Amino acid sequence: MIFDEPVASLDPLARRSFLRNLLEFVAELDVSVVLSSHVLSDLEQVCDYLVILVDSRVQLAGEVDELLAVHYRLSGGRSDFDALPPTIEVIQAEHTALHSTVIVRSTVPIPPSIPGAEAVTLEQMALAYLTRAAELPGTGYSAKALEAQR
Repeated sequence: MIFDEPVASLDPLARRSFLRNLLEFVAELDVSVVLSSHVLSDLEQVCDYLVILVDSRVQLAGEVDELLAVHYRLSGGRSDFDALPPTIEVIQAEHTALHSTVIVRSTVPIPPSIPGAEAVTLEQMALAYLTRAAELPGTGYSAKALEAQR
């Protein structure tokens, strides 16, 4: 089954009920469901496999548990992340005058010398990839246009 934004116009209780019924349906009939949604909190409740698309290009794909296990949110001083080890890929970074928050991917444990490492949520991870793609040339998005929308 394929659903495109099935809960977009539902109130929170109806969304929860729909998703609960969907999970029961999947378990009972042992079927697969493709669920397209912009409501990341809903996806976090029900999906096992995640594909993030921007302009028809795959930005990230994999088992949700495996993806979450290798992504981290780092928080610290602005200069704390200037020289990260090569095993750590910066997906997205936000900076203020004194503070930085960085979403990274690392298949090895984050060294204790790197401050403020914590697990990410599916929403934080997805937004990091969407933001990164929006800032890349040729994606149809621009950082200025996104900033103007905020």
